[in-house]
Amino acid sequence: MTPRPIGVRRLGRTDVSLSEFGLGTAPLGDLFAKVDDEEAAELIEIAWEGGARYFDTSPWYGRGQAEHRLGRALYRRRRDDYVLSTKIGRLLKRPLKPGPFARGQWIGGLEFETVFDYGYDGVMRSFEDSLQRLGINRVDLLLVHDLDGWSHRNAAAVDAHFDQLIVSGWRALAELRDSGAIGGIGAGVNMSDAIPRFLDAFDIDFFLLAMRYTLLETDVLDDVFPRCAERGVGIVIGGGYNSGILATGAVPGAMYNYAPASPDILDRVAKIDAVCKRHNVPIAAAALQFPLGHPIVASIVPGAIKVNQVERNLAAFRLSLPADLWAELKHEKLLRADAPTPSEWFTNAAASI
Repeated sequence: MTPRPIGVRRLGRTDVSLSEFGLGTAPLGDLFAKVDDEEAAELIEIAWEGGARYFDTSPWYGRGQAEHRLGRALYRRRRDDYVLSTKIGRLLKRPLKPGPFARGQWIGGLEFETVFDYGYDGVMRSFEDSLQRLGINRVDLLLVHDLDGWSHRNAAAVDAHFDQLIVSGWRALAELRDSGAIGGIGAGVNMSDAIPRFLDAFDIDFFLLAMRYTLLETDVLDDVFPRCAERGVGIVIGGGYNSGILATGAVPGAMYNYAPASPDILDRVAKIDAVCKRHNVPIAAAALQFPLGHPIVASIVPGAIKVNQVERNLAAFRLSLPADLWAELKHEKLLRADAPTPSEWFTNAAASI
């Protein structure tokens, strides 16, 4: 199979175009394991050399560490050669007391407390603080981060933060977009049911959707994606491996959405993997490429903690996959019949040239 090039796609109705393959930087905040600075720098360099020109980060990733690492890797490059997104919603503050620091879900990272703030002043401070950590004086895209039930304790907390965004935070985002300081406003969510609420309340440009449009999860095709398409709202895909199992296959201890995979999920992944093997395709390649079959999806941004993971992801993404693979997955009812596939997208795109 001939490796295909990494293309570029416009993000929804914005004037920002993304490389189809990008790099997510949550792991560079020491999410699953500690990553040393040299490995992080080399990892970003390998992604660049492989064709990635879109990089997504957040103050939350390692409590500032991922932004520092990404900024050190990019700040000497010509600014127009890449697209950078970061997020608002959490402010980093010094601990009130010295002593042991509770890192929470981060294995390492920096020792800053986080405070949720979706208000006007919080958005502006977060934006300026991110620029300082990155060492870069502009970002292309700014996202509202984790304003869904995945990250907040209860519905009342989500409602309170959402009200804060409506009352004042969105005004700050709109001012940044209207002034040209950013090229688009997005929301990074882990739960697809948060998307309709954003669409109803705001003139939003795109979503970074984690784990909810994959080989294992396609419910967004019923209502969410059609609504986005109607509004010209773009999609970036995170969590394309569903936190691991679509990269590893149905191995013992495989993780699905940050928890041990159930027997039903293990069985389904094993069947998907069997079809992939019949076509000499790694399951990781099918997982990374499948979301790009949908015309509103502009990019997928897998993360990595090691250089060889980036290399494997790049090789998997650039592999030319046969149309028969998707046809068999649908025939075996492992993929819904109406799911758009990459072969259909590439055929339509070629026809339009």
